[in-house]
Amino acid sequence: MIEFRPVRLEDRPVIEQYTMPSGIRNCDLAFANMYCWQAVYRSAWAVVDGFLVIRFYIDGGTKIGYMQPVGEGDFAPIVPALRDDAHAHGQRLRIIGLTDEGREQIRRMHFGEFAFESDRALEDYIYRADDLRTLAGRRYQPKRNHINRFLAAYPDFRYEELTPERFAECMTLEREWRRTHEGHTSELCAEQRAMQLAFEHFGELGLRGGCIYVGDRLAAFTYGSAVNKHTFVIHVEKADTAFDGAFTVINKLFAQHLPEQFEFINREEDLGLEGLRHAKLSYHPTALQHKFAAIRLHPDEIACKELWQKVFGDSDEFVDSFLMRHYSRQRMLGVECDGRLVAMLHILPFESEAGRTSYIYGVATDPEYRGRGLASQLMREALRLCDERGDEAVFLIPTPGQAWLRDFYGRFGFSGSLPAAFRNAGDFDFGTGDPATDLAMIRLRDPAAPLPERLTCNYRK
Repeated sequence: MIEFRPVRLEDRPVIEQYTMPSGIRNCDLAFANMYCWQAVYRSAWAVVDGFLVIRFYIDGGTKIGYMQPVGEGDFAPIVPALRDDAHAHGQRLRIIGLTDEGREQIRRMHFGEFAFESDRALEDYIYRADDLRTLAGRRYQPKRNHINRFLAAYPDFRYEELTPERFAECMTLEREWRRTHEGHTSELCAEQRAMQLAFEHFGELGLRGGCIYVGDRLAAFTYGSAVNKHTFVIHVEKADTAFDGAFTVINKLFAQHLPEQFEFINREEDLGLEGLRHAKLSYHPTALQHKFAAIRLHPDEIACKELWQKVFGDSDEFVDSFLMRHYSRQRMLGVECDGRLVAMLHILPFESEAGRTSYIYGVATDPEYRGRGLASQLMREALRLCDERGDEAVFLIPTPGQAWLRDFYGRFGFSGSLPAAFRNAGDFDFGTGDPATDLAMIRLRDPAAPLPERLTCNYRK
């Protein structure tokens, strides 16, 4: 078991000894972020064979995650040590925040052992610092227009460095901002606690910031810190929305006041919020920093993936996404022959117009074992379980272009050809890949009940 230590202020020189020379631009590796969000993520650190390893609690919950190890060379040889540490806590290994290169290092040395997925909502927006400093060119014309309107409306504005005597005003502005964003109270309170810690230890954390005033009134403020020698991360940016254009102005002026050593500015993720995504894209990022999550697969998951790809030919990305988001050993029925999985199906929980509904998904039989009645055996067991649980309906979507499947499923009481749409499943496509061919066959618990005209399927997690 690895001896991890909580992140403390005095640990900054040791941690930054690894992060500053690295090319990794992930905002989560900024020391100020690790320290200020300690109450949520309970981050801890260790050095393992020359690599810095950060362990934390994912989303502040009970699952442990490990950030991509930071150091020189290939970190894949220390993955077994991380696996053993996770197992000592009764958990599987989860590595979070992997770069493209980090993902490939694991794939090469631990081929087939992990599933990978990058969540678009958590990808960092990386900008060329000079682009934000100058806003030059036609694509930034709307930003320049916005700034010009602000300058015309508030000619007495001024930019100031963010210093300790201004912290109280910043917290007041933050509280006012928070009042206008009801519905996100818990997240924003966590952010407020992080801001308080940042202001209490501003210099010790290597933070720098700026603010703008209109007369004597604080209109906006921002601050951040370096994640490496060439990339600066914006941790917080707040503005009084009464001053139209204040966000655009503070963004540009703060970039101009950053040291020239910073070639890139990381403005962190958009959390899947549509308005925030639009705003970040409007500044034309030079890159989105992938932050892949990797989970070490259990033997049954590896077997499921191998059979899935053999039968359906789907990509690693698609099958990994299913395994990481929706797979459950309790919901998979399988048949093993000669020591391996040769047939399977998955029973997934939904609600639809028919009430409590199960979706029979991923019905697959190894071609070498077809003609033995294995799929029929699994279908009978699946329907027995669905009836036992009191499902009002069971549906499936036959593979397009294989008309014989309709006859096969018809023998189990399935009928109809209902347009099906899926909700509340993230961006995972439970259909065929083409909405026009997402035509479901359904089996109702009450055979006398009329078939619905369509199925709107809401995933039950």
